[in-house]
Order: sequence, then structure tokens, then C-alpha cells
Amino acid sequence: MFQSTKESGEPVVGLFRCGDGYLAEFASLPEAPVCGQLELSGDFRRGRLFACGSPAAQTFAVNNAMMLLFAFASAPFRALEMHASVVTHGGRGFLFLGRSGTGKSTHSGLWLKYIPGTELLNDDNPVLRVVDGETRVYGSPWSGKTHCYKAQDVPVGAIVRLRQAPENHIERLNVVGAYASVMASCSGYRPIRMIADAQHETLSAVAQQVPCFQLDCLPDEAAARLCQETVDG
Repeated sequence: MFQSTKESGEPVVGLFRCGDGYLAEFASLPEAPVCGQLELSGDFRRGRLFACGSPAAQTFAVNNAMMLLFAFASAPFRALEMHASVVTHGGRGFLFLGRSGTGKSTHSGLWLKYIPGTELLNDDNPVLRVVDGETRVYGSPWSGKTHCYKAQDVPVGAIVRLRQAPENHIERLNVVGAYASVMASCSGYRPIRMIADAQHETLSAVAQQVPCFQLDCLPDEAAARLCQETVDG
């Protein structure tokens, strides 16, 4: 049995072994009732959802069921569903990772405001995929509270993990640090070996191919310019 961390204001997902498959349950908040149950086949190719509650709760259940099913089923195809905000600039994508509340969307907004030629690709759940030896980032149907639903993809220029700090500082991560940084922000259930092995293969390729950085920052113009000048060279 797996259950996501019950952080205040965050949705809760539970995953249970059920016969030859799995059962996932969704609640919009830790204190909210379960509003969706998703029956999953053992290979995650098929699912059947039972949604209940208000129209908003049912919409939440459908949305999260689709995200979970996609993340699990796509893992063997060298795809990672990320919790990140991503912008494009100069024909490449730049992903900003971090814990909830770190300021991923804020940092994307700073690029949009101060870095000419920047566009938002996705603000919550982009998809990374290694295709023919190249790491690309894709828009997805899930962009959080931001209405940015683009069926576009670009090569990844860099991945940046954000951390709030009293001053701006950026440094490049080594391969091990890059692997850990990206892994912490990708969706999946690693106790399931099929998913864990597939994600490890993809993460290893991404960590070796894509420059990854740690940005300690303030939510200001200087942070955006320091980041862009460092990673978009």
C-alpha cells in the first residue's frame, strides 16, 4: 500500500495491490472524502474509474486518474511525467523543479516578464522523454491552475531545481546530483519493479545528457537573469 504525503492543501493518492492489479484512490485534500477509485490492470494498460461527489470532485478524480495511468503506462517508453514548470527560449525547454510552494511558477513568470522570447510550455506536469538519444520535453493536458495546454515539444536545454534563499546563487550538479534532483520530481511508484527499472534507465540517460543546476534564489528579476545567463548559453 502506498499513500502520498498528507501535506496541508495537497491532494492525497492511495495505491493498493488488488488481485492481479491495483486500486488507486483519490481525495482532493487530506480532510476530504475519497472521490475516485481507479481499478488498474497489472500492466497499467487498462483502467476503470468510479467517481463520486460534486461535479468538481468528479472532475478532480478523472484528471488525477488520467495522470496516474499515463505516468505508470508510459514509464517503459522512456517517458517521465514531471512535477515542474517549463518555459521555452531559443527553441529549447528549461524545466524548473522544486517542492510545492518553492516558486516554480513564479520563476517561470519572471522569465516571461524579463527574458524576451520566452514562452510557457507547461506549468505543472510536463513530460520528459528520451527519443533517439535526445531528451525532449512535451506539453501535457495537465498544467495545474494555469491554462497552458500545448501539444508541443522541444529539446531540453537545462533542468533547474529551485530553492528559496536570501541571495541568488547557481551551481551545476554532477551526474549523481542531477539523477537525484530529477528523480525527486518525477511521478511513479518505485516499489513496482517494472516502473522502477524503466524510470532508472530514463533518469540515467537524462542525468548524463542534460545540464542540471541548483538555483538558490529570491523571487526577483536578478534570479531570472542569473539563471538564464547560466543555463541558456
